[in-house]
Amino acid sequence: MYPETPDSKIHILTISSMRLFSLKNIVPFFFVSFLIGSYATVEAQQVPALRIGYTDHEVLISNMPQTRTIQEELQAELQSGQRILQSMQEDLAGKVERYQTQRSLLSEERREEREQELISLEEELRTKASELEQELVQREVDLMGPIFQQVDSAIQTIATEKGLDLVLRTQAGPSQPILLYANQDRVTDITLEVARELGIDVDAAMQQSQSN
Repeated sequence: MYPETPDSKIHILTISSMRLFSLKNIVPFFFVSFLIGSYATVEAQQVPALRIGYTDHEVLISNMPQTRTIQEELQAELQSGQRILQSMQEDLAGKVERYQTQRSLLSEERREEREQELISLEEELRTKASELEQELVQREVDLMGPIFQQVDSAIQTIATEKGLDLVLRTQAGPSQPILLYANQDRVTDITLEVARELGIDVDAAMQQSQSN
């Protein structure tokens, strides 16, 4: 049902080619369309109503025991990257300060060389920051992927057991609700069942979410 991948997800719209019909073809065309439409209506009346369920995906993900471990690991990697960048930034700042102190004593050629060196160090710092950010994002995708798959598998299991035709997410992310209204007589919340399938307890988390 999910990814990811920020995070799977592009709808391709196909536009049918337009044709011009001559006057003599208009009546047969509409007659056939009427017959097809009437048949489709009868078929639709025979199809049972959809059974729809929904689940709080964020509650399930955040309560998975692996999630906290992954968050701690990502936080450690983030801090490590920040230390690397801070060291590079301090080195650059020191060289800039020395250059400003010595600038008046340098020849024009030497000033240009030092300035180019500082520009190169600044570009290196920006490149390193971008690389670390991309690595951290990819690391999160790699670590969280199996958790998303496990939750999706549990959702499919519960949906099959309950004979549901559709399961919706209550949220796409923080403060981004997808499900704005739900008739409790017609729509089934399977969050607790999925949580039990995963072996986690989300009762307290759900109560806190509902009280907010």
